[in-house]
Amino acid sequence: MSAMENLPTQENGLLRFMTCGSVDDGKSTLIGRLLYDTKAILADALTAIEKTSKKRGLDAVDLSLLTDGLQAEREQGITIDVAYRYFATGTRKYIIADAPGHEQYTRNMVTAASTANLAIIMIDARKGVLAQTRRHSYITHLVGIPHLVVAVNKMDLVDYDQATYDRICAEYRAFADKMGLTAKGFDVRFIPVSALAGDNIVERGDAMPWYEGPTLLDILETAPPAGTHERSESFRFPVQYVIRPQASDDPELHDYRGFAGRVESGTVQAGDAVTVLPSGIESRVKAVHIGGEPIDVGHTEQSVTLLLEDEVDISRGDMIVKSGNAPEAKKELRAMLCWLSETPLSPARTYLIRHTSRTVKAKLSGIAYKVDINSQAQVDATQLAVNDIAEVGFKLAQPIFADPYTTNRETGAFIVVDESTNNTVGAGMVI
Repeated sequence: MSAMENLPTQENGLLRFMTCGSVDDGKSTLIGRLLYDTKAILADALTAIEKTSKKRGLDAVDLSLLTDGLQAEREQGITIDVAYRYFATGTRKYIIADAPGHEQYTRNMVTAASTANLAIIMIDARKGVLAQTRRHSYITHLVGIPHLVVAVNKMDLVDYDQATYDRICAEYRAFADKMGLTAKGFDVRFIPVSALAGDNIVERGDAMPWYEGPTLLDILETAPPAGTHERSESFRFPVQYVIRPQASDDPELHDYRGFAGRVESGTVQAGDAVTVLPSGIESRVKAVHIGGEPIDVGHTEQSVTLLLEDEVDISRGDMIVKSGNAPEAKKELRAMLCWLSETPLSPARTYLIRHTSRTVKAKLSGIAYKVDINSQAQVDATQLAVNDIAEVGFKLAQPIFADPYTTNRETGAFIVVDESTNNTVGAGMVI
């Protein structure tokens, strides 16, 4: 009986995870193997990559072609853009992000990490822990991914040697301890795999009898679902749209005024006392709707419409919170910033900061330090280049209502936009 047939039958919810690490360590192949062994590949897609593999003179199917969708990626055999894939095992649904390994595409990796709940850190068993391994591990730590799986890949190329695996695990543990991952309660697990041969991905195989832990699919199946990691219980509801029906022939809609948005954290139900920010006006929730139908409770990540008992002037960009539990209004922002643009961050420029549904003008007030990813040392800096990570300060034209990123990933994050090009040039996490 295969591992797929032994899976439990209960629904385990959605899991968003990503693969990251250095180039050529087998991230795309691992995802392809996972999709192949869980029977999640459509017949026409499998036929297409079989033909491509034969044209290249390969003896086996190149499963990395399943995620390397860009022509440039296939020509160079690398991942450039973030590739998302979706699959289900019957007990759980997955969204996978395949992040690029090259340092120059670190900004794409940050994008993938921003929504992941679990990260698979890939390490080539022949090369051990590399600079890019440390860089990506630091970023996963920075963006608050709570569950890390260190997959030591290409074990088939080191004769499935346990001593090699143990040495790499010890080296990574020392790095993780130095970075404070273990002390801060991050869940770090290790597994030896061969993505090419399929060992310990879905099936255990016979090559590594010395490893008695779970397979990669076993770890994924039992990981906490998306949205359950240390999520804040504070209710945060950025207003995205005000619904005022114009159907004058329907008297029931004459006085309808709903506030649409996504519950970023916490819950909301009829009768809750709420405060509207930035005005500070208080009211009570009259009803919570989804698709025009009332529901008892609106939960985190649900897009709902709130109806209030009082006529309150609310616009897009305002935030509705529970009374007595409002975040602090910030006109000066301290944050860890990943700079994503080829154009350096300039204190002379004005930028736009987009936080939830609110956009404000901002200027850089200072760079406290830049992080040396390899050593985690704090170094002085006067400007930031692409892929730099630093603690910075911004002065805002209007206040925003942000929580610290460590307590709320949704309301603690923002992006920096170049107002002249409208390009996203930075991703920040509020301190």
